Amino acid sequence: MLRRAAAGFGWLAAQRLLAQPHFPAKAERVIFLYMPGGPSQVDLLDPKPELRKWHGQALPASATKDLKLAFIKPTARAMASPRTFARHGESGIEVSDWLPHLARQADKMCLLRAMHTEAFNHDPGEMMLMSGHIQFGRPSLGSWVQYGLGEAAKNLPGFVVLTSGQAPSAGSNNWASGFLPSSFQGTPFQSTGEPIPFLGSPSGYDRALQRERIDLVSALNRHRLAATGDAEIESRIASYEMAFRMQSAAPELLDFSKESAATLAAYGVNQQPTHSYAVNCLLARRMVERGVHFVLVSHGSWDDHNDLEKNLQKNCLITDQPAAALLADLAARGLLDSTLVIWGGEFGRTPMVQHQRSDQGYGRDHHPNAFSMWMAGGGVRAGHLVGRSDDFGLQGVEDRVGVHDLQATILHLLGFDHLRLTYSHQGRNFRLTDVHGEVVKKVLV
Repeated sequence: MLRRAAAGFGWLAAQRLLAQPHFPAKAERVIFLYMPGGPSQVDLLDPKPELRKWHGQALPASATKDLKLAFIKPTARAMASPRTFARHGESGIEVSDWLPHLARQADKMCLLRAMHTEAFNHDPGEMMLMSGHIQFGRPSLGSWVQYGLGEAAKNLPGFVVLTSGQAPSAGSNNWASGFLPSSFQGTPFQSTGEPIPFLGSPSGYDRALQRERIDLVSALNRHRLAATGDAEIESRIASYEMAFRMQSAAPELLDFSKESAATLAAYGVNQQPTHSYAVNCLLARRMVERGVHFVLVSHGSWDDHNDLEKNLQKNCLITDQPAAALLADLAARGLLDSTLVIWGGEFGRTPMVQHQRSDQGYGRDHHPNAFSMWMAGGGVRAGHLVGRSDDFGLQGVEDRVGVHDLQATILHLLGFDHLRLTYSHQGRNFRLTDVHGEVVKKVLV
């Protein structure tokens, strides 16, 4: 009715009123440290000493008989990790020597070691993690969060995307709004130069003239909205208003002049190879301070079919220090308790070797059956392990967590029952978790 009536911003306002939190939230905002490509859990977060006994041999047929992989056969040779693992903090969580900074934050983490997903290739895997479905066209996780929580930041979008390294395989579908109004999609920011291309006014336009121009365009859009009831016109009006406010807010966001030298050094700003990712992690903290609900910080790619040693070390050197500094900084500012931080990719890597080309080093194939992610802050049980994979890292054998379970848990921490956070589209009430998902209670404080 409101869509047809098109009374001002009635449709968008009604959607936000209908999607209020269902119970008190532990977290008020989310920072997702997204690692598309599939980080190798057996080299970083899930040590498998048993693999040393089988290194260079095919694993037992009883363990691999039902295994389906993307590019290698289940009879591929086992590859033990050359990495050294050690226990850290009071929790004693084992972390690889290639994550020394995050290792010192082990007592803040809840490490999920038996994650699994339905997809074993990148595009569908990313779509499953970010939208709950392997097909394009569904709203992303950040869009659902923004839809549920509504706008909080006055001069910034509620859902912001920051990228470094290689872009995710599924591209902007990772932050698309799908069938939700486009006002809920993620807004990509650049960490240098203009935060958003073409955000600035043309030469000769002062702020008063720009305000008059937007008012005129909005009046025409409202006239059209009254005639058609098209919710996308409402989204367009809202986007123009947000862009106008961001013209002054976004440059201030990128101004690090008031950050201390110690803070910049801790993140790795103006250092190599950390600078680009460090800037994005620091921006994520500054954004949540200013009311942004969901920040997707993407760094790719971790798709190491070849040259695993070189490529994995490179990505760890880029991301380890800034990610650890973000956790420490949020905690020091009293923000971690109300900010949910998530780290991980769409799947992991096999414990077996892949060697695609003779002129390149060994790698690992995609592995959806047992991989690792971690969560911290915002109602998450700190210094805790959830789940266990078998001795080879092939399958989860205890407290397995599916992608829909992870999504249900994220929404729960934000105060939403994932069964009730729905959106009506083409005669059906859709939800992020589709027809699946259970809250992982062992993650919760």
